[in-house]
Amino acid sequence: MTGNELALLGQAGQRALRLYHLYRLLIGLSLVLLVSSSLENHLFNITHDRLFITASWGYLIFNTLVSLAMPRADRLAPLFVLALTDILLLSLIYYAAGGATSGIGNLIVVSVAVANILLYRNIGLLIAAVGAAGIIYLAFYLSLSQPEASGQFMQAGILGTLCFAAAMGVQALSRKLLVSQQLLQQQASTVANLEALNAAIIERMRTGILVLNENFQVLQANQAAHTMLESRYLLALDLKGYFPPLINTYQAWQKNPAIMPGPVQFSAQSPQLQPGFVIHRHNNEQQLLVFLEDTKYHNQQAQQLKLASLGRLAAGIAHEIRNPLGAISHAAQLLGESDTLNRADMRLSQIIQEQTRRLNHVIENVLQLSRQQKTEPQLLDLKYWVHRYVTSYRESAAPGHLLKLEVAGNHLNTRMDPHQLTQVLDNLVTNAMRYTSEHNGKRTVEIILFRHHSLLLPVLEIRDTGPGVPVAEQDALFEPFFTTDKQGTGLGLYIARELCESNQARLDYVARPGLGACFRITFAHPKSSGLQK
Repeated sequence: MTGNELALLGQAGQRALRLYHLYRLLIGLSLVLLVSSSLENHLFNITHDRLFITASWGYLIFNTLVSLAMPRADRLAPLFVLALTDILLLSLIYYAAGGATSGIGNLIVVSVAVANILLYRNIGLLIAAVGAAGIIYLAFYLSLSQPEASGQFMQAGILGTLCFAAAMGVQALSRKLLVSQQLLQQQASTVANLEALNAAIIERMRTGILVLNENFQVLQANQAAHTMLESRYLLALDLKGYFPPLINTYQAWQKNPAIMPGPVQFSAQSPQLQPGFVIHRHNNEQQLLVFLEDTKYHNQQAQQLKLASLGRLAAGIAHEIRNPLGAISHAAQLLGESDTLNRADMRLSQIIQEQTRRLNHVIENVLQLSRQQKTEPQLLDLKYWVHRYVTSYRESAAPGHLLKLEVAGNHLNTRMDPHQLTQVLDNLVTNAMRYTSEHNGKRTVEIILFRHHSLLLPVLEIRDTGPGVPVAEQDALFEPFFTTDKQGTGLGLYIARELCESNQARLDYVARPGLGACFRITFAHPKSSGLQK
């Protein structure tokens, strides 16, 4: 089937075919009613009664069967046969009813016109030729048997001409309709493609998007919004009860849109979200568009700027402090070797050396930050990687230091720099071993790897059985130079969090009252590209 064979396609062609079926059924039913009521002789100059009755019943029966057996207009041959049979049956009725004076010829012209709506160009003209030939030939044949019918030649010629005129006129209109239909289909396809493309882009966006009605019920939500709000089913959910801080932030923004809304957080483990609001009005309906940005991506850029500044500061510290510090340490060492010092002065010399070593350790940590190499995330099978890490740690661990491992689930993959992940775990495990409770001369730390039930991201927890971190100190836990250890520098946890964020992971402290401390690493999705440093 091509555009040169059928004039109308799709739903328009189906409607035209249904109307064609209805038209023929009405004609057939009307003829049968005339025959059944014996009124045909009053309306027509019947020349062959039996042929008229038979043709009328045959016309109705044929069209009834065709209407039931031919519901679709997508094949050329059945449509051509239908139109040709329709014209031939009407021509028989035209002949039996007395020719052009009966008015049946007008029905032939209408049938030719309707057939040309479905059939195109030469095939439609062939139907018109058959109709015109039938009208003119049968008028001539009637004039041979009935001399009074010889005056019908003019009417028959006009009807024949009308057949061709109707065919060409309808085809011209059908061509315009076909062009419009094809253009409409092309535009509809383009719009559908754009809608699918927009939907795919919105679904893949890192920004969470929510569409709310006036009652704050979710009408639409993309995948990022489901992840941020830790729910697989947000549609029709009332956010007023599910996430009140977001609605409160919106109401505060509504009072003064000039002020940027503050960040919100769905749970203690979920990332901080920066909301944005847009009110959309359509057809007297108001909808609220909510955009949720994960602040960790902005924090990563800020971390890059901060580390760059820290690097320049570290270079200055190394230049201005390290050399004088080395001289002080060396002088204290020489002073301690003197035989003239008493015990008190010797102790002061030792204090100078200890404090210079501690200060040198601080400088080394700061320089480590400034010398951070470019992050090179790799696809890691965390289950396999953690097993290797624990095995390596056990081989070099101090006596009495036990590291237990528990893994739940499979396909725990992420993208992260393995060297930086090793550095993070070394720091966390060392801290945990320092603070964990000692039983029978042994210190035990647990590493637990699993998949988060709502975020569906790999999670690694390092747990100890120590006293934990006091509530008052938890907010400053990851701040640089904050430490509760007199010998610590306060940079270990800070560096660990920096390394995690540079790999789009998140390091948090999870309170376990009475059980000990727990540090949780929430890894990025394995398809995340990451921000490199």
